[in-house]
Amino acid sequence: MSNAAQAYARTSATTASPREIEAQVLLKAARQLQDVQTNWTGPGKELDNALLFNRRLWSIFISAAEGDDNPQPLEIRQNIANIGVFVMKQTIDMQINPDPAKLKSLIDINCNLAAGLSGRG
Repeated sequence: MSNAAQAYARTSATTASPREIEAQVLLKAARQLQDVQTNWTGPGKELDNALLFNRRLWSIFISAAEGDDNPQPLEIRQNIANIGVFVMKQTIDMQINPDPAKLKSLIDINCNLAAGLSGRG
């Protein structure tokens, strides 16, 4: 890791909690999906990029929920995994049959989870 990356990691770690970082990333994904929905011109690179970012984010959440070292109660971990499976199914459906209205559920999930993580839920 470069010195700059290490400095950034140290600064990030001291200025934001993991929950705040997760909330920020969820909101970033929601904004990307919202931009695609608002400016819909049909399937294209913007949609692909927004879905890819969201899918990668949720892959991380699912992996973390399934990890043996996760301190969260089993019920919460199962809920995150179940939501993640739904997100993945919605993403595949969106790729097969693109429709901007289908993005609403993905946007809502990310925004609601972000609100919960940041204590606004």
